[in-house]
Amino acid sequence: MVRVDLKGIHRVTAKVADGSLKEYHYAWRGGPRFWDSDSPFEKNTPEYLDALAGKASLPKPESELTPTIVDAYLDSAAVTTKAPRTQDDYRKWVLRFAEAFKDDPIAMFTEPESRGEVVAWCSNWNHSPRQHDEAVGAATRFLNWAVKSGQLLQHHCHKLAKYYEVDRSEIVWTAAHQEALGEIAPEWVRRLLGAACETGLRVGDLIKLNRNSIETTPKGRRLRVRTNKRKRLAHIPVTPQMAEIIDSTPDERFLILVNASGGALTPHRASEGLRQWRDKAKLSPDDIGYDLRLQDTRGTAATRLLNSGLSLAEIANHMGWSVRYAANVIEHYARVSPDETDAVLVKLAQHRRGAP
Repeated sequence: MVRVDLKGIHRVTAKVADGSLKEYHYAWRGGPRFWDSDSPFEKNTPEYLDALAGKASLPKPESELTPTIVDAYLDSAAVTTKAPRTQDDYRKWVLRFAEAFKDDPIAMFTEPESRGEVVAWCSNWNHSPRQHDEAVGAATRFLNWAVKSGQLLQHHCHKLAKYYEVDRSEIVWTAAHQEALGEIAPEWVRRLLGAACETGLRVGDLIKLNRNSIETTPKGRRLRVRTNKRKRLAHIPVTPQMAEIIDSTPDERFLILVNASGGALTPHRASEGLRQWRDKAKLSPDDIGYDLRLQDTRGTAATRLLNSGLSLAEIANHMGWSVRYAANVIEHYARVSPDETDAVLVKLAQHRRGAP
């Protein structure tokens, strides 16, 4: 009789139609079944071990293992159509997932018990709620894709618990913040912050602004931008402050915003450069009690766009917010910024009455 490893057996107990419990044994998780409760021989008998040996000797097909399906996912449009930074994030986390389940066939995720194993994997990052939630998102996205692409019939990892909660709607760059940074920062940082506060664009879209983005309108100019995240066209009025940034761009320069050497900015360099000069301007979390980031210019921009004539619905669509959230952000900005007048609140009230 062939010696076999009983530790690798995958055992499943399920309720059948008559309400009774039936037991199934597989040579490995996702592998072939070699015994069940209706078999003519009992567990752990010589016949049982012979049946196991016959199935356990079969090779595990690599085409059905989780890492192989992960490779297919990474090559799919679900990943390759995303922005480069998003692709990097997806790849990092799903490869960690593949490593954790490298010996398991993709079919294991059709079993209810797999939910507990995915939860246990995500718990490796319980010390960091944000990383924990990134792990949750990576697992769910991958398994959803596996179902849609026909690799799985179903999975049991929907609505996994998330722990990271953040509300940055009350964190905004006021005129006082901009002035403090402007007094010491180099020109390229001042222009970066100014453009962010006037347009509300995410950093990946902001650094791509160029002369071809500018369109003339009957009443002035606007920026025409296809956003990276939502792949939608945004039409943003050129405010007087943004006009100064555009008009002061050297004629020979194509990009509106550049780094200290006049070259193209990367998202990391833009965010990191602003953070460094923010800290030098005494606007660090230790100085003011909260963490001002480049993304927090969006509340400032929403107020500017309201003053420029955009409706709440247009602002919400551009920012990717709900109309209610856009109104709340603008109201908060107007109340915490001494440079804003009551006219902003009056205009906001008018738009709220007209909002659907």
